Amino acid sequence: MVAPRIVGRVNLHDWIDELCDALDLDAEVDEGLVLDLARVAAHNVTRPAAPISTFLLGLAAGRQGADPEKVEELAGRARALAESWDRPRGADEPKVDVEVPDDSAVDHTADVRDLEDA
Repeated sequence: MVAPRIVGRVNLHDWIDELCDALDLDAEVDEGLVLDLARVAAHNVTRPAAPISTFLLGLAAGRQGADPEKVEELAGRARALAESWDRPRGADEPKVDVEVPDDSAVDHTADVRDLEDA
């Protein structure tokens, strides 16, 4: 059995048990797996990626009815993505509301042929 992880003055196992009760969940949590994903996401992507990544892991696991082995696989895939993330820290988020110029009058026939030949 894994020794209880103490965070500050709170036993993490106790917190997880109480939170599961509050959320009406009957689940075992591999906190080491979840914390590892959070750590890698925070360091390799950005700090706010940690809670989002762990939430999405839980969401994926729940929707797929994942057993512990599947949760481990999903966490591994998420961790691999975070480890390979290549955007530099502090990089601006891509602007999604930038207006795209209207080029409907431009003949793109040659561009399409280039793509078909590739």
